[in-house]
Formats: sequence, C-alpha cells, structure tokens
Amino acid sequence: MSSLKRKSEGPLASADGNKKPKVNASITSFFGAPKSSPAGAGTGTSSAPSSSPAEPASSSWNKDKWVAGLTVEQKRHLQLEITTLDPSWLQHLRDEITTPEFIALKKFLESEVKAGKKVFPPREDVYSWSRHTPFNKVKCVILGQDPYHNFNQAHGLAFSVRPPTKAPPSLKNMYTALRNDYPSFAPPPDGGGLLTPWAERGVLMLNTCLTVRAHEANSHAKRGWERFTQRVISLVAQKRTRGVVFMAWGKPAAERVTKVDAKRHLVLRSAHPSPLSASRGFYDCGHFKQANEWLALRYGEDGVIDWNLNPAAAAATTTPAKKAEVPPPVVAVGKVDEKGGEDSKVLQEEGEEGTAKDGESD
Repeated sequence: MSSLKRKSEGPLASADGNKKPKVNASITSFFGAPKSSPAGAGTGTSSAPSSSPAEPASSSWNKDKWVAGLTVEQKRHLQLEITTLDPSWLQHLRDEITTPEFIALKKFLESEVKAGKKVFPPREDVYSWSRHTPFNKVKCVILGQDPYHNFNQAHGLAFSVRPPTKAPPSLKNMYTALRNDYPSFAPPPDGGGLLTPWAERGVLMLNTCLTVRAHEANSHAKRGWERFTQRVISLVAQKRTRGVVFMAWGKPAAERVTKVDAKRHLVLRSAHPSPLSASRGFYDCGHFKQANEWLALRYGEDGVIDWNLNPAAAAATTTPAKKAEVPPPVVAVGKVDEKGGEDSKVLQEEGEEGTAKDGESD
C-alpha cells in the first residue's frame, strides 16, 4: 500500500470537534443524564458513518425492557451509562456495569465530585469512544492508558484533543510514525490533535482508565476502570470474528492484549510514543501500514483505514513546495525521575500515558 487510502471517508471532523468541555459542578452534573443525549445514545443508531466493514448488530435486545428491570440503586448509579453508552456497546456490557465492582467504581467517582474534585473528561464525553465507533464497526483498536488531565484536553478518545488545543508530545510522535509509513500523511490543521475522523472510520481509541482527577495523572487507576476496559477489549476479540487490528504501545498496553487470538486478529506491539520511549522503536514500527495491508486482505481495499486527518493538505502534497508539515519527533531531555519530577514535566503536562514511570516500563 503506497498511500494512506485511495479516497477520504467522510468529513474531517464531526460536531464533537467543536464542543467545549464543561467544568464539573456536582454529582448530578457529572453522573446524571445529560440534558440532551448524544446522537444515537438512546435510539440504537449512531452518527458514525456506515461505510466501514461491519458485522450485523443484534436487534433482539430491548434496552427499555432491560432498564426497567434494573434495581433502584442500579438506575441511580448508571444514568450516565444508560444515556451515553452507544446501545451497540451497552448491549454487550450490560452485565458488566451491573456488577458490584462497577457500582463501587461509580460510587468512588461520585465521592470525588462530591469532594469538589474536577474530573476529566466532561461527563458527556466519558463514553464518546462508544458513539464514534459502534461495536459492529470496530476494525482497529488503539490502546491508551490515562486520559489527559489538564483543561481542554480529554474528550473520551485516547490520544485525541479538540481544537484549539495543540497535539501533545505522544501524538506528535504518532504523526512522525505515520509520515514514515505514508509520506502523504497530513495531520490536523494548526497543529491540532482531533482524532474523531479515525474513530468514525472504525478505529476504537480506548484508554485503560476512562476518567482522571484534574492535574493528577493515574489518580483514578486501580479503582475499577481497568476491569471494565479489559472487558471491552475481550468483547472485541471474542465477537468481532472477521478480525481486528490491535495496536498495543508500551508494556501496559501489551499486557492488555496477551489473551487476544493472534490467529484471528493482528496484534501489533511496540514501544510507547511517549518522548521517554518512542526512540526505542516506535518511529519505525510500521504499524499504520501493516494494519492497512492486513485489513486489505481481510476486508478488501475498501476496508483499509484512511489515516489522513487533513484531506485538503494531503491533496496539496502533490505539489513539492506544499508538503504537509509534520513536527519533528519529541524526545525527553534530562534525567528521568520515577516520581515524575521536573525532568518529566513535559510528560506530566501531557497526561496520556505520560508519567515518567509509565515511560520507563516499556
């Protein structure tokens, strides 16, 4: 494959890209039902394009009947899941979210907000990955770890940030790897990092933890999200029988895919794109091209992923003087402190799998 894809699929960004995160104010505002449910959240439909290869979604499950059968406590704690998880995912995850362990996670999150802690991403975005990439459209999974923990960053898709926020260091390094695979690759305009086009083309961009306390990396780790997201990964591996590409960067992500059937799926492992570890093989890992070559064999040429994030700039690369500008690799400078001290400041600010400890674990 000598190009990212023969043609672009869909618009550069959805309405999600223009949405401003809200500051959490109370338990009700974060964990209650949004004022208006996202497209498809309660209807069984989704705003994602239907052009990507898909397996038929089951029509036998009745969401309303399931909700009616929940206990009062379950309904109280699961309003966010009921109203914002795409039905294609809710159908498969309904038994997981009603477990005592998940209810305990929700109680912990409610206590965080009650104590006045700011939690990212905004409540309506915690499950945005499910709405941008419905279950029956998944053909590639990119695993992250912790959501970005600063304002105007996290919006529910691993590694992605909305404009006008600039692409963080790990994402810039992903752009470098993409350019190595596909010289015509064009990143979002103005140094941005919005990855919703990938999500809407079938790339599930999933973090291990789905929430984080503001400015405190890994603050919601080991509270229950890991079990939930592992269930998401297992569901994809078990039920997307036509085959899916898993991109696992860094040791924590690699541990998440150890039980994925490598005969059915393509499992790609590499160093993490963090500046602390990208130089250990990430830039030349070739994962984006390998994914498309494998998907072409499984799904045909129409099944490969268009990795371009700025179609207009990509078209301009045919003129040598107007090649898309991709930032140089971002590397860590200085001694790495395991506690995330001053030498790892750039990574602490980034948030996404960006602590010094995470980077050293590769």
